Amino acid sequence: MDMVRRVQAILLRPKDEWAKIKGETTSVAKLFTSYAMVLAAVPAAAKFVGRLLFRSEIPFKGVPAWSVGRSLSNAVLSYLFSLAIVYLAGLIIDALAPNFSSKRSLTNAMKLAVYSMTPFWAAGVLYIVPGLDVLVTLAGLYGLYLLYEGFHTPMMETPKDRTLGFVVVSVLAVAALFLVVSLIFILFSIWGVA
Repeated sequence: MDMVRRVQAILLRPKDEWAKIKGETTSVAKLFTSYAMVLAAVPAAAKFVGRLLFRSEIPFKGVPAWSVGRSLSNAVLSYLFSLAIVYLAGLIIDALAPNFSSKRSLTNAMKLAVYSMTPFWAAGVLYIVPGLDVLVTLAGLYGLYLLYEGFHTPMMETPKDRTLGFVVVSVLAVAALFLVVSLIFILFSIWGVA
């Protein structure tokens, strides 16, 4: 798989690309090693570089500049948590499938989880410049549209009348998961690990 072509296609022509993705035979391991692990490194690396380039203390807040060690540990943890969230999201989507008259398929559920993260991961390069976080968040919201289109393909063979419900429940479940992982990440930061 040509990753640059896949990123462009999923971002610019999602309906066509989901149809291609559905027909592909790939393992979950290959999906992660050849796509997710590479793209998930973009925001982590950008945060690391940005914190080293803009090391000044935050004015009027008394927040010290990021050290190299703290920046690196934070980048590594955010990378690992990002991959964990995507993997768990795929498991959640697969587990929810029978509730929406859908066919269980761990591979297709992982495809939905991984490829819908593409805009967030690609826009993660903007983390280099402080204050552009909101643009990364907006790109992540586009990922929700990609997820909907993937369900609509239908990747999980969901009946058309159940697609929106499946998407909403999946997003809410993954959002709850994200909040839990974020709290864990904050605790790591408080303890000085990240």
